[in-house]
Amino acid sequence: MPDTATSDTAATGAAPAQVIPFPADFRTREIATNGTTIHVRFGGSGPVVVLLHGYGETGDMWGAMAAALAPDHTVVVPDLRGMGLSAKPDGGFDKKTQAGDVAGVLDALGIEKAALVTHDIGNMVGFAFAALHRDRVTRFVLIDAPLPGVGPWEEILKNPLLWHFRFGGPDMERLVAGRERIYLDRFWNEFSAHPSHFGEAARAHYAALYALPGAMRAGFAQFAAFDQDAIDNKAFLAAGKLTVPVLALGGEMSFGLTMAEVMKFAATDVQGAVVPGSGHWIMEENPAATVALVKAFLAAG
Repeated sequence: MPDTATSDTAATGAAPAQVIPFPADFRTREIATNGTTIHVRFGGSGPVVVLLHGYGETGDMWGAMAAALAPDHTVVVPDLRGMGLSAKPDGGFDKKTQAGDVAGVLDALGIEKAALVTHDIGNMVGFAFAALHRDRVTRFVLIDAPLPGVGPWEEILKNPLLWHFRFGGPDMERLVAGRERIYLDRFWNEFSAHPSHFGEAARAHYAALYALPGAMRAGFAQFAAFDQDAIDNKAFLAAGKLTVPVLALGGEMSFGLTMAEVMKFAATDVQGAVVPGSGHWIMEENPAATVALVKAFLAAG
């Protein structure tokens, strides 16, 4: 992977067997920042929107969203630190540090302000960025995942479906080496309204990316950082709730309107909405509804 911010290639070549390609005129760039290198897709024109993915997927999840937004927006889609085609550093997986990755990406692209659309762990990175750079975020969509330390976090942690938050120990990488697909299938199945909606092509695509050297270690580190993230989030909120307009989206068969209840602990201007017929994997299960909800909220700004 290049260690400078000067390598540009066609975004459709970002990874093999891409399920929903980004528009053909999107580009990719390897941006060296904050002690790591972040793989970024970007294209379109107009006000900037940054799309941040979560665990079990990569920035590739946003292909359909990027295509829908690009006629009216400049769209920036990184792979989070340690995930997808971004570098796999030894540390820095707390979300406050990863917010610095996002800031570095925007600085490298000459972008001052942006809307955020985030999913899963992307919510946590996006929240840290919004809290640290309150004047740089214009609108904020968070989709189907809680924030460590915010609102009913301790109750959420008791859900047995979230066993992976505490999965760790010296053998965790060895246990899943060569079995990445088995491990990931459990998430895709258990967090879907209908597992068949997370199709085989997508499963094979993401399993291959998570089998890259260091990728599973980095994924475990994302969860291991939650205790520190909770401390950081409480400190952010001690400085005041976010005042940026927020849309909190939940899958109908997942967080639903609980997303809005969580975000009311963290922001003063919160709208809630539900992605119908969907579990957690909104861009696999109901991309049309997800895109429509996001586009309407961004247009309102």
